[in-house]
Amino acid sequence: MAFHVEGLVAIVVFYLAILAVGIWAAWKTKNTGSEGDRSEAIIVGGRDIGLLVGGFTMTATWVGGGYINGTAEAVYVPDYGLAWAQAPIGYSLSLILGGLFFAKPMRSKGYVTMLDPFQQLYGKRMGGLLFIPALMGEMFWAAAIFSALGATISVIIDINVNISVIISALIATMYTLVGGLYSVAYTDVVQLFCIFLGLWISVPFALSHPAVTDIGITAVHQVYQAPWLGSINSLDIYTWLDNFFLLTLGGIPWQAYFQRVLSSSSATYAQVLSFLAAFGCLVMAVPSVLIGAIGASTAWNQTDYGVPDPKSKKEADMILPIVLQYLCPVYISFFGLGAVSAAVMSSADSSILSASSMFARNIYQLSFRQNASDREIVWVMRITVLLFGASATAMALLASSVYGLWYLSSDLVYIIIFPQLLCVLFIKGTNTYGAIAGYLFGLVLRITGGEPYLYLQPLIFYPGWYQDDNNIYIQRFPFKTLAMLTSFFTNVIVSYLAKYLFESGTLPPKLDFLDAVVARYSREHMDKATLVKSDNIVLNELAPVNPRHSLTLSSTFTNKEAFNYVDSSPELSNTEDN
Repeated sequence: MAFHVEGLVAIVVFYLAILAVGIWAAWKTKNTGSEGDRSEAIIVGGRDIGLLVGGFTMTATWVGGGYINGTAEAVYVPDYGLAWAQAPIGYSLSLILGGLFFAKPMRSKGYVTMLDPFQQLYGKRMGGLLFIPALMGEMFWAAAIFSALGATISVIIDINVNISVIISALIATMYTLVGGLYSVAYTDVVQLFCIFLGLWISVPFALSHPAVTDIGITAVHQVYQAPWLGSINSLDIYTWLDNFFLLTLGGIPWQAYFQRVLSSSSATYAQVLSFLAAFGCLVMAVPSVLIGAIGASTAWNQTDYGVPDPKSKKEADMILPIVLQYLCPVYISFFGLGAVSAAVMSSADSSILSASSMFARNIYQLSFRQNASDREIVWVMRITVLLFGASATAMALLASSVYGLWYLSSDLVYIIIFPQLLCVLFIKGTNTYGAIAGYLFGLVLRITGGEPYLYLQPLIFYPGWYQDDNNIYIQRFPFKTLAMLTSFFTNVIVSYLAKYLFESGTLPPKLDFLDAVVARYSREHMDKATLVKSDNIVLNELAPVNPRHSLTLSSTFTNKEAFNYVDSSPELSNTEDN
């Protein structure tokens, strides 16, 4: 395949435009933000992200390279089809659930990162433990989509994969470095527009190619392969449900999502942004579904691609760029390539910023340097943006199973962080002992269930397991959801057990080495003054936060403060303290 100068020029122009928008947004931030809150402006954009920009940036965070490529691949692969393309519905429901139940309590309490409530209730050590799966998820996700971008560009314009990955990573890291969330948000607007325009321009040309059969016919009839609508085998229904819950519930506890929620100008805006992004995810999935259907409806021996077809060459994961390359005119394929590049960068920059935000605030500042100046935190963020960007790039270039690592880390986000988030927001009375026990139980159950992508053999064989043609063990049982539920109930049960043992006098107070039950005050726990500092947080939006643990067992099971946003008056607070 010949080197395409036109394609390279189109990519360079697109990248320069994105970089220019990112630098402009950084300049705008510098001239509008308060100098004393510079670090918070980088993390949550000064909490003045409006509906339009916020809706675009939240949608673009989910509509990444893995989203559009993966949706097209699922529709194309004969054994799956549209029935197994779960990401559009799963992520949309995730955003709806996040808006209904999680956005308001998080935004109303004025947190800066997703880990703030964990450190406030469970202490800085537990916050550090939860940072590990959160960091793994963000970094492996960025590495996976950088890897996908390099392969995509090499398919269409035939340049070295490593060069394309490095340049793309440099551009995304550069504007994230200088502008933080403002740069990421405003470039997301441009990138989402490019994704929408680039893919929709390509679809009519691909549909009209003479080698493509009517996709309405191939949806229900076998022509070149099984119908692309797909079906769910009765034996696979539990696997389907396990993956669906993983996407729907596991898509909530990500810093990239809560960064947008917490940057909203109000709690209500945060909810509306989630609903807008849910609709945007569905709309942006349509061209990917059509491209996957086109791939399944093409007689590839009548194209320049030749035989065998992509699935026989084990290139099904590249079906989207292959359709752009071989079924569209050259100039149209370059538009599509710009769309894929935009999708990747819109997700990669969010992951890099999310990881650096959590490290700078929750690890460096709240755990080690609580008196650090704002300027110091800004420099820590800049350094970690560079380090995490370089790390993601290195993994994309060197790791052979980066997708397997991402699958495993995303499972850990679902199994460990999601139940912890439920407990910290909605279950009153959980403590550090329960959180650690739930963390360990969930981790052990997930690891012992095996991971086919990493060739990790299971230690626990659940009902319905089997070996595939490559002698890899596959679990049909929904063990991921089982691990998540086990982690949740373990947290609750151990928390209440520890609370009972200490408060009843069965265990002496000196054994409360984590200061989680009987200690009236501990440096380990953060108070509201430490976590909430922004002048942009209106006081009547803050739900009451009680840094002390109740010393009675009469407290209710449900944390009603997460649902009720009634301000507590100072007079009433003083009366209670007295």
